[in-house]
Amino acid sequence: MSVASIIEPRRYPQPKAMLVLIKPITWFPPIWAYLCGAVSSGIPLSGNWLIVILGMVLAGPIVCGMSQAANDWCDRHVDAINEPDRPIPSGRIPGRWGLWIALMMTVLSLAVGWLLGPWGFGATVVGVIAAWAYSAEPVRLKRSGWWGPGLVGLSYEGLPWFTGAAVLLGAAPRFEVVVIALLYALGAHGIMTLNDFKALEGDRQHGVRSLPVVLGPEVAAKIACTVMGMAQAVVIALLFIWGMKFHAVAVIALLVAQVVAMNKLFQNPKKYAPWYNGTGVVFYVTGMMISAFALRGLA
Repeated sequence: MSVASIIEPRRYPQPKAMLVLIKPITWFPPIWAYLCGAVSSGIPLSGNWLIVILGMVLAGPIVCGMSQAANDWCDRHVDAINEPDRPIPSGRIPGRWGLWIALMMTVLSLAVGWLLGPWGFGATVVGVIAAWAYSAEPVRLKRSGWWGPGLVGLSYEGLPWFTGAAVLLGAAPRFEVVVIALLYALGAHGIMTLNDFKALEGDRQHGVRSLPVVLGPEVAAKIACTVMGMAQAVVIALLFIWGMKFHAVAVIALLVAQVVAMNKLFQNPKKYAPWYNGTGVVFYVTGMMISAFALRGLA
């Protein structure tokens, strides 16, 4: 923060800071999950690209962006300790502008969700409620190392996958699609737990009982990896049962690659958690799309 901004605080948000607030790097998981859902529906994407692209924009920049703005507003005191250079604690987004941006994006989310029909709108309502329940008092589920990552996993992976399939089908997806979406959402609990490593000190001071805080980095890393691995193991078993052997073998190969990366993570979980999120998670999401194509074959 410059000396001038301390003497005369900003009245309006810095445009670049507003983009940083909604964190484009976080948009990929729900966008990818929505696309996986669309693929798994069995409906040809050609001729439906407008719905697919609109859904991806809704899942990523709009709903996920809104959730990031809401989280940063509700976490502004924690971020002042963990990451004081973030837009709100640094003053680049002054006053209550962080809250107003989150609320305006909430309205935008619901408006765009309405354009996707009843299934799209219903899923958007669930996503909006989940975003605020995760961050805002008095619910603030992120205080729990179990409920918080679980809710984010469902919102980032399971809900967009379900929505992508339901919007194209105009109906509830088949049982197999729902099961695979839920399994990958469950596995994402581990990904979100590893993401909590970067906020250890601030979480301790503000009573956020993430698994790294409660159990320590070493145990939390092992739990996170076990959850990710077991979810994919069940996916592999189901693909074999449903006769999708080549797809199952491909997911096995990706899981083996993750296990190799996990061994490095265990050497120093706090140090290597960001590295794992940039490497091992790539194998995880690749398996999601392979599974989506397998489900497409069942349609």
